[in-house]
Amino acid sequence: MSLPDLNERERRVLEAVIQTYVETAQPAGSRSLAHKFGLGVSPATIRNTMSDLEEKGYLYHPHASAGRVPTDVAYRVYVDSLIPIRPPGATERRQLTAQIATGGSAVEAILRRAAQSLGVITQELGIALGPRLDNAILERVELIRLSSERLLVALTLSAGAVRTIFVDVHGEIADAAINEVTRVLNDRLAGLTLRQIRSSLGDRLRDVGPTRDASDLLNVFIEEGEQLFDSAIESDDDTVLLGQASVLAEQPEFANVDNMRKLVVLTETRQKLGELLRRRSETGGVSITIGNEHNDPKLASFTVVTAPYHAGPLSGVIGVIGPTRMPYDKVISLVTHTSELVTDLLKENSRTHG
Repeated sequence: MSLPDLNERERRVLEAVIQTYVETAQPAGSRSLAHKFGLGVSPATIRNTMSDLEEKGYLYHPHASAGRVPTDVAYRVYVDSLIPIRPPGATERRQLTAQIATGGSAVEAILRRAAQSLGVITQELGIALGPRLDNAILERVELIRLSSERLLVALTLSAGAVRTIFVDVHGEIADAAINEVTRVLNDRLAGLTLRQIRSSLGDRLRDVGPTRDASDLLNVFIEEGEQLFDSAIESDDDTVLLGQASVLAEQPEFANVDNMRKLVVLTETRQKLGELLRRRSETGGVSITIGNEHNDPKLASFTVVTAPYHAGPLSGVIGVIGPTRMPYDKVISLVTHTSELVTDLLKENSRTHG
């Protein structure tokens, strides 16, 4: 975003106001800016410049006697045009690597650790969206008896993802039949994406010619296969993983009961949050939406910063939610680094499972 309506002094004063407000959560006054930033002009000149910035929509008075506070438009200009984004420091990179890479290698476990760690290190609410599994490649199928009339179908997918499906059967199925159907499913389906399996499962299994004992079980997959694999894909669709909301609740904005209520509602409406994040997974690079840019009153107090992660055909997003007053340079840098770290870990999983 260019700054055609800001001269050099206005740009420097705006940046100083934003930095002050981000650091203190208090409206910035002209005297404090003159003292702290060495802008080379008097407090009176800074005050006049702040007044000009207010007229242009970059600052506002929270109440009559206060200093100024940045608007959403000011933060957008700051993010797009004023701040340099530098890589995280070595200590932060080591901390994130140690916390995210240690533990289970399942996709959800990695994403949960990433959301938790990113939230703690940024002091925002860490968020992650599980990958859509339409394009996930099936590596192995395992059928596990749960009861005389119910089986668990465990699907091991690319990048270490695992999905499970429950299958109801009529009457007890012999172990030999379960083993035979397991072999058939692996022979006919391994190496295909879940989307391919869902659309062609019946055709792939109809000419198998199983033994009589296995025939009934195989017919369940032939007749209900599309529905079964729909559930495998959709049950993981829009899976939202959150870090500790308590980290965010400690910020001054959430001393306000109304803002705290908005935070609680936000964390409880996972489906809406999942839809928001899913749209972001379809774009490349860092995505930053500030306050009213969301076009949703429930999100008007928040900024959402995300970056995509990838592992072959699987993709999702990792990021943070916080108040519009956030240290954007630090947050953007850490979100970007974490998404790259998650991508590397998932690719390593793909090689390991492959």
